[in-house]
Amino acid sequence: MKTLTVSALLTATGGTLLAGNENAAVTSVSTDSRTAGEGALFIPLAGKRFDGHDYIDMALSLGAAGCLCARTPSAFQAGKFYISVPDTRLALKALAMWYRAQFNISFVQITGSVGKTTTKEMIASVVSQKYRTLKTAGNLNNDIGTPLTLLGLDDSFEAAVIETGMDHPGEIRYLGEIVRPHIAVITNIGDAHIEFFGSREGILKAKSEIFENLDADGVAILNGDDILLDAVQLPQRIVRCGESAHAGVHVSALRDRGIDGIACVVTTARGEYHLSIPVPGRYMIYAASLAVAVGEELGLSAPEIERGVAAYEPAGSRMRIRRLSEGRRLLDDCYNANPQSMSASLRVLAASEGKKIAVLGDMKELGELTESAHRAMGELCALLGIDHVIAVGECARDIADAADESAEWYPDAESAVGAAKAAFTAGSVLLCKASRSMHLEKIVEELLKTT
Repeated sequence: MKTLTVSALLTATGGTLLAGNENAAVTSVSTDSRTAGEGALFIPLAGKRFDGHDYIDMALSLGAAGCLCARTPSAFQAGKFYISVPDTRLALKALAMWYRAQFNISFVQITGSVGKTTTKEMIASVVSQKYRTLKTAGNLNNDIGTPLTLLGLDDSFEAAVIETGMDHPGEIRYLGEIVRPHIAVITNIGDAHIEFFGSREGILKAKSEIFENLDADGVAILNGDDILLDAVQLPQRIVRCGESAHAGVHVSALRDRGIDGIACVVTTARGEYHLSIPVPGRYMIYAASLAVAVGEELGLSAPEIERGVAAYEPAGSRMRIRRLSEGRRLLDDCYNANPQSMSASLRVLAASEGKKIAVLGDMKELGELTESAHRAMGELCALLGIDHVIAVGECARDIADAADESAEWYPDAESAVGAAKAAFTAGSVLLCKASRSMHLEKIVEELLKTT
């Protein structure tokens, strides 16, 4: 972050200085009192179970230079500044919007039901071959993480790749007002969070809010194999990516190398790219082809784009391959799950060599699709010939019921650890996949300790 004076903060937020010096400066922004270090601006946020205003004194004592506040403290610490604002969350947004406007670089905004983080990491890997690139850290893709990410910009950055998520209508619009992208990317329209939107059409409408803040001369880069996205029409240019005949960024010559990844050829009006994607899963062709399209828009050469795809590394527990003793392979994909991503992961497992074990937990926020979606996963396990299914969680009972008779069910991750250890024999491959709230990472951690 570039150094900002209190005077600039007042301009950006429209706040009122209650105490302190307008010439005081900040070098970072934090919404966590524990990490508001020397010279930071602390922004206290109010949640359902806490109010950051209760921790203002702590943040300032730890070195923060000052704070925003919607609730005036009973006393002011000497040498610190206090800026009054009506709403600290909206003030964080206003500050990020003002700050983003100081940078004349390319901004890429990404959303979608499945694969947002994978696509963000792939695009950032490609773009960074030519430009110093800011990217969203981990999954900090909400109304707090997005502004904080943009406030991490400084004059050394030449591009920004920003992931934006949602769980209610209006959220992508809110985040788009901050990012104001030159390039808008949608990975797909699936069932994630469908209980809040009623249908995939409702999800499409909410995801399409990304276009409301797209530059008039910007470009939308979309999954060209997604039926709902095919209906999108815009005044801006649209580039579609995929295997469909109408895709301007066309994927062909697909070669599945199992756990070692995917090879394919991507052809565009500008050139041909021979890609080596270093992680498994047929779905990775979408992240790669979307990244090719972004790379072309930003002027990268073919070698730079191919090198960026080959350098991709998964973030966190997203189809991370862990090779263990005695030929065991652990597919750590337990960060999150919905029917589309779980189906894709099961197909990766099925294509692997050796005994195949699927540890599958609840998929959340599916509304009326909950029972049928979980049963469908159990049926898919049987169809693909998965050798052993371990289902975890109340919803996942339906996975176990629909899989073959050898399937086991456990109420939570802790109780399933023993079964996972027993099944994970020499030469086998085990997949862990569920929504985050199921904490299947506990099973991964135990398996890594013992094998």
